[in-house]
Formats: sequence, C-alpha cells, structure tokens
Amino acid sequence: MGLHFDIVDVFTDRAYAGNPLAVVHRARTLTARQMQAIAAEFGLSETAFTLPPTTSAATYRLRIFTPARELPFAGHPSIGAAWALAFADMIRPGRVVQECGAGLLPVHVDASGARVVSGRPEVGPDLPGASLAATVGLGVDDLDTDLPAGVAAAGVPFAFLPVRPDAMVRAVPDLSAVATATADQTGLVVVAVDREKSTAHVRVFCPQVGVAEDPATGSAAVALGVFLGGRGVLADGPSVLRIAQGAEMGRPSALEVQVRIAGGVAAEVAVQGGVRMVAKGELLALPDA
Repeated sequence: MGLHFDIVDVFTDRAYAGNPLAVVHRARTLTARQMQAIAAEFGLSETAFTLPPTTSAATYRLRIFTPARELPFAGHPSIGAAWALAFADMIRPGRVVQECGAGLLPVHVDASGARVVSGRPEVGPDLPGASLAATVGLGVDDLDTDLPAGVAAAGVPFAFLPVRPDAMVRAVPDLSAVATATADQTGLVVVAVDREKSTAHVRVFCPQVGVAEDPATGSAAVALGVFLGGRGVLADGPSVLRIAQGAEMGRPSALEVQVRIAGGVAAEVAVQGGVRMVAKGELLALPDA
C-alpha cells in the first residue's frame, strides 16, 4: 500500500478557493529528500507531512515543504493538516499541540477549520521602501507614508511593504529582484492597511522558496500582526485583524489574526481560518531515498 494524502483548501469556507494544501499522512518512513521530491511533484505552495511526535508534550509532528525547500513553520499547512487529521479521526477535535521546526505550537481544531498560535514574535529592521516598491513595479507615490517598510516574524521572517490601497492591483513582481531584495526573509508582503476597520489587503511573493505568489499565507499574517504592533497601529490589549488575500490569483482567501499587544509589542499572535476537503488519494510510487 502507498501513502494516503488529502488535498484541502485552507482559509476559505468553500472548495476551490483559499490556498490548496497536500497533506501526506503517516510519513514516518520518508526521508527529507523524498518529502522534498513529493512536494515538488504536487507543485502547491506547501505540502505537509504528518508524523509521530518526538515528545509526549505534542499530539503530532509536522514537516512542511514548499516546492523548493523545507520551512520551520507555515500557517496554512498547520491549520490544514490539523483539520485533516481530525477529519480522518487521527486526532480529536479541540486543543492539540503541533510539533514543528518552530517548536510546540497550540492548535485548536473544530468542524469548520482551525486556529494556530504562532512562533515567537520578533520585530526586525526598517527597510528602504522605495527600493522594495521598485521590485514590484511601484513608485514612491504608492507608499503608505505613515508605515515605513520593515521586517517582522512570528515563526519565520517577512519583509513588509505598506502601500496605498489603489497600488495593490498594480503590483507586478520582478521575481528575481524580489528574491534579491528579501534574501534574508521568507518573502515580500505588499500590504494596504485600513486602520479604522482593522482590515488588511495583502499580496505575498516568495520566489526564494519556490512560490511566485501565494494565495493565503498564515505565517505572513501573524508576522503582519507583529509588524503592526511594532508600528503602533494596534493598541495594547487584544486586537483582531481581518486579512483578504488571493483575489488577484482567483483564489480569494480570508484570514483572521488575533494579536495581544503588551507594552507596544506583540506578546502572542494566532491565525485562524476555514478548511474544506477537496480530494483524497494514494501515493503509489515514491521517489528515491
């Protein structure tokens, strides 16, 4: 028998929207090289592999691969894999603990989706907004003058380029330039923030990890909460940020970020979203180990 897998759509309330994810179950016999080859075969932004935990403190272990490399953490694989495991009765709904490269992360699973608490929040350096804007075909006049570009992380780091709302649709990435400008980050997040409504419209370009544009990026969403907390956009206490992503790709996605700010910095960040089952299958041939 081969290895069973699910295809689920994450950060959506309907199939064929959101971000598609392959979840390969009971992958304990696979090497990292085989996992990478399988992820490249699926060709999705990420493929998740479920394994037994290495500690009694965790419910399961997850390894996450883009078509090009392994990631220590990603939001839509964490949410989609937890939901798929519960859907298959491999774990119980409710609170579980995911073991991954970013550590032990609490996850809450229900019938419609899941919520995952991110890795450690970190605010990085400011970045030159004009230079970043040029990598996606935008100019200085397109920048959000109240929000300087910079870096933030909540598991993995991203570069953030805040722009005016009308600039979002005009962003056309030079993928080589984006990869060079954000070589120390996972990718570039172009974002328009509505401070009054606590909403954001984002586009995420990650050519350095093999993803030209991602339709929904949970790791970037939690990092955005950290970024906005560090910029003083979110006040002390709990906040909810609703993010729209993926419409430009024909994959509309809805992400909800919950941020707790203490002393002007993010103390805890989580992201949640819906999941829908699309397909089930079996890997009948495996790549060379």
